[in-house]
Order: sequence, then C-alpha cells, then structure tokens
Amino acid sequence: MALDAASRGLKVALVEKSDFAYGTSSRSTKLIHGGLRYLKQLEFGLVKEVGRERAVVHKLAPHLVVPEKMLLPLYEKRGFGSLLTSIGLKLYDLLAGVTREDQRRMLTRSQTLKQEPLLKADDVKGGAIYAEYRTDDARLTVELVKTAAQHGACVVNYCEVFNFEYQNNKISGVVIKDHITGSTFTTKATVVVSAAGPWVDTLREINKSKKGKRLHLTKGVHLVISHNKFPVHQAIYFDVEDGRMIFAIPRGEITYVGTTDTNYQGIIDDVHTSKEDAEYLVNAVNRTFPTVNLTLADIESSWAGLRPLIHEEGKSASELSRKDEIFKSDSGLISIAGGKLTGYRKMAERVVDLVMEEYFEDQETPCKTEEIRFIGSDFKNYKQVIEYITSVSEQLEQAGLASRAAYLVNNYGKQTDAILSHFKAQHELTVVGLVKSELWFCLNNEMVERPDDFLIRRTGLLYFNRPLLELVLRPVLEEFKKQFNWSDQDFEIEQQKMNQLIFDVHNFN
Repeated sequence: MALDAASRGLKVALVEKSDFAYGTSSRSTKLIHGGLRYLKQLEFGLVKEVGRERAVVHKLAPHLVVPEKMLLPLYEKRGFGSLLTSIGLKLYDLLAGVTREDQRRMLTRSQTLKQEPLLKADDVKGGAIYAEYRTDDARLTVELVKTAAQHGACVVNYCEVFNFEYQNNKISGVVIKDHITGSTFTTKATVVVSAAGPWVDTLREINKSKKGKRLHLTKGVHLVISHNKFPVHQAIYFDVEDGRMIFAIPRGEITYVGTTDTNYQGIIDDVHTSKEDAEYLVNAVNRTFPTVNLTLADIESSWAGLRPLIHEEGKSASELSRKDEIFKSDSGLISIAGGKLTGYRKMAERVVDLVMEEYFEDQETPCKTEEIRFIGSDFKNYKQVIEYITSVSEQLEQAGLASRAAYLVNNYGKQTDAILSHFKAQHELTVVGLVKSELWFCLNNEMVERPDDFLIRRTGLLYFNRPLLELVLRPVLEEFKKQFNWSDQDFEIEQQKMNQLIFDVHNFN
C-alpha cells in the first residue's frame, strides 16, 4: 500500500508496531496460490483475481515467487471425482490465466502413485498436477517495504499507533510510541489507513468506530519436519476426513505441513501452536502417508498465525470468505481487512484508489505497481534466476558452500552480490561467516533491530534450518552485541529470549 501511494506521488509514512511482517504476513503457507479451494465456495471472482495476480507478482520478483507444481490426489471415498476435478482445474486455469505449459495435467492411479509413492494406495483413484508459486512471505513483505522507501515512503518499525488526533471530529494525525527509544511523538496526516491485519478492530475501538461488520479471527498452524523423515517427492495438496485441504511442501532439508483453520479468541500478540493443533496435522499426515509414522517428537519447528477475516453469521472458520473489505469511519479512518497474501497488490490498489478519489481528486494518477519491480529483482524471467543461482554457486564452491546459493538468491535476488562481496572480504570463509555477512547486509539495509528480526523474518532459520540456527546463534548474538553496544547482561537476556523461541516452536505442552 505504501508502495502504491508513494509511486502515485503522495507523501507516505508506513508505521509498524513490531517488525515488518511480524503478524500475519510471516505466518502464511508461503504460497502465492490461486485459491483452488475457493472454487468449492463458487467464489469465481476471487479465484480469477488472485490467480492473475500470481503471474504479476512472479514477473515483479521471479527470484522470490518461484514456480511450484502441485500434486492433487483423487480418492474413491471423499472429495471430487476425476471428471469434476478435471473441469474444476480447467476452469481454474482459465480464470487464473495459466500459460499452456503450466495448465493442469490429469493422472491415472498408477501415475499418481509413481509421482508420490508415500501416498496410502488403498483408495487413490487418480490425481492431477497443477501450477502454483512458492514464496517467503516475510521476505516478500520486507522487499516491498524497501521498494516503497526507494520510491519516497518514510517507513519505520517498532513504532505503534496507540491513539489518533482529531480536528473538527476528523482524524488529523496519529500518536505513536517508539518501542526502541520509549519516546512518543505525533505525525500529522491528511488520511490514515489501517492495514493492521488482526489488529484492525483494535484500532477501530480506539477510534470508537467499531460497528457493523467486524473481524472473525481464525488460526492457521504449520509444522516443519525433516525431509528425511517426510520425504515427499514434490508439493502435494490433499484433503482429509473432515473436508479440509492440507499442503505438504518440500523446501530444502525440510518438509512443512499446513494448515489448520480454527476460531481464535485468545491474545492477538501471543499466538502459538497448541498440542491439539500439532496432533491434528500429524494425524492428517499419518492417515494419508501411513509409512511416515510421524510423532510430535519429529516436529523440528512450527509457526502459528491469524487470518483477519470478515465475520459472517452461521459460517464456520473454513467457510468464511477470503474476500477483502474496506471500512471507513465517520471520522475518516479507512480500514481494510480480509484478503489473501496473493491479492496484496490489488488490495492496496483499491485502498489507494479510494484515497485518491476522496482526498486527491485533482491528481488522477493511476496505479503503477504492476510494473514496479522489487529491489534486487533485475531478472527478465525465471530462467535468468536459475542462471544467477549457478553463478553464485560457482563463487561459493571454493568455500564449500555452493548449496547455499539457491537460498541466497531466493531471499535477496541480485542483492546477493553485496553479501558475497562482504563475505569474500572477511577472513571467515565458513557458513558462519556467510550468515554474518547476511546479518551485515540486513543491519545496513533492512532495519533489523532484534535478533528474531534476522533469525525469523529475514532468514527463516528458526523455521527452516534449525541445525544451522543452533550453529550460528551465538556468533549472531555476538555481532548484535557489537552493533548495539549490549552489556553482558543484555547479551544473556537476548540469548534466553532466543532459546525460549526455539523451545516454543517444537514443544506444545
């Protein structure tokens, strides 16, 4: 949203109460997907919009939004039959504008079981392959914020809006607390937009405008398993006995599984994976892939997040629409809620169109974000991404770190060059040294303030590479100590915080 507004010539300030992407935007299934499940709910417009947005975002950041073929098994006793699935996927391809080479391919029973031998064979009757895109949602958010700043937006994290200023009963600014310095300040504004996700209703309450429609928060949980323990051949989307659809997605040395969809009424700032959540997903995997035999002890990590959906009477968590809606209070607060990660750009466009129409009608500047590439995204297509990965791999080969090339490029794009230059200039040509060069880059370019900013949202180490996290944790904390002039006591406190985070993501009692 900040990028869209800034690119149209508006003066923009983006204020984030925690780190960028701390809330919902780092806790999704990490797919830019077309919403196949929403065909079941006959939400054709939503499928068409987010499906076409996949192609746009892939064009804008092909290193961050990468093709991922998905296997959809078909069963005798549940789900749609082969004919309905074939028609549905054909419609999905049509609505989403999928290119010919990526359009759905139907499989026989034997082809499906060959594609994924771990599947329980008893009632598999066929399958389908269709196209999706995988991303890192936190990296996507951070690169968007950086690109907005490049276009003139003022962006700050760890600054919380806790009140509004008014003039003639209209919002004229926001009162902000800086959680790093403890200071409080006020920023004047012609218009205030709240895109606060699960906290939208909290700000509406402060504004005394929470009336009519309200949020319905649902919790989604994902589990991370070693790929050696759950060695799926490719990404797979399977249904379970209660009718939900679940993803299992291989990613390097791990496979992650999700998601749940349950009503949530707890503390918004303290969302965790419960034992019940973990058991639900473990049991779903074991029923579909019986030779895997997962237990809670096999879980290396997990994450839990909230979906800020719009409440609809009589509908369960899974039945609620994922459409976004805009609310405007009498005092002028504009709020947006609902929606999907895939549709972020169109959501921003709708809000900024409204702002332009109501407050800047003399400036008829159309949305430009369909053409604005992310920082580091100097690639014409995905083929160039692969070529660049090969080049980075060759540069890292002498240090024995060629396997880190794809990770670096998928995270940073062409910004990897800066990390490599710093790495080569150091005397520590090891994986620890490479991570320290990443930290150097993030401290200087991505507003990292705390260790978990780096170890969760900039690198994903807490979720996707626990062995490496445990190896680099102390060296990373020592770098923070130097950068932020921590005392020995500060160091111990931060180390305890990280150890607690590591414990929490795989212990559910």
